[in-house]
Amino acid sequence: MANDKMDRRHFLKKAGAGAAALSFSQLISHCNRQGTKPNIVFIMTDDMGYGDASCYNPNSVVQTPNIDQLASQGIMFTDAHSPSAVCTPTRYSLLTGRYCWRSRLKRGVFGGYDKPLIEKGRETIASLLKKQGYSTACIGKWHLGLKWETKDEQQPPLDGDYEQDNIDFTKSISHGPTELGFDYFFGTSGCTTDDPPLCFIENDQVVGTPDRYAEEDPAGEDRQIMSVKDWRHEDADFEFMSKAISFMEREAARKNPFFVYLPLSVPHIP
Repeated sequence: MANDKMDRRHFLKKAGAGAAALSFSQLISHCNRQGTKPNIVFIMTDDMGYGDASCYNPNSVVQTPNIDQLASQGIMFTDAHSPSAVCTPTRYSLLTGRYCWRSRLKRGVFGGYDKPLIEKGRETIASLLKKQGYSTACIGKWHLGLKWETKDEQQPPLDGDYEQDNIDFTKSISHGPTELGFDYFFGTSGCTTDDPPLCFIENDQVVGTPDRYAEEDPAGEDRQIMSVKDWRHEDADFEFMSKAISFMEREAARKNPFFVYLPLSVPHIP
């Protein structure tokens, strides 16, 4: 009986993967017949609800004219479902197509010093599109764990996180977006308003060196968190926007189809 169950499960898994691959290949074939592949920009925002965009809710406290214009020129979805109500598991599911509880994270979210959550060799939406000729970029809040190098060359256990005073910020970071299908990464390890280290990361290197404790905890708590000089979390999303536009303009000039995953950091705390 157990073998029968395993056989059925194996069959369904293979059948589902085959159907997904067939659907995607049909989409790409259709685009190729049209002579072009669509550019894809996926913007993820923290803590933004269904009724916060004024195209969905005219009485929204904050009016969103640019989102409304996108909606009027495209498609509005009115039946959508999230794999989770919080950051890390939602991102894992979006990028891998799997529920996060199939990973080692069964509940909650990561901080800025957690070990990588996406398994080595796992297919992502970026690696899938890259095989179809897309240039791919992740620009913004990663929040899925990174492999930092330590001063004593000791790695924490799988379910542990890094001690910030033991991280060697001068060394390359591994198992981040550029090893999971993205050609380019510019962003932060966690949330710019909450998770240390307070610094940008470009590909596999920090921009500047977090060599001091922040004068003020951006979340309003009493923590000592590592930061680069003059870090301002208010500027982070504007920097993400600038990098994303530059990437899109560069790839458009090269006539490359592109996929930009843009996980912004606000709205969020404080």
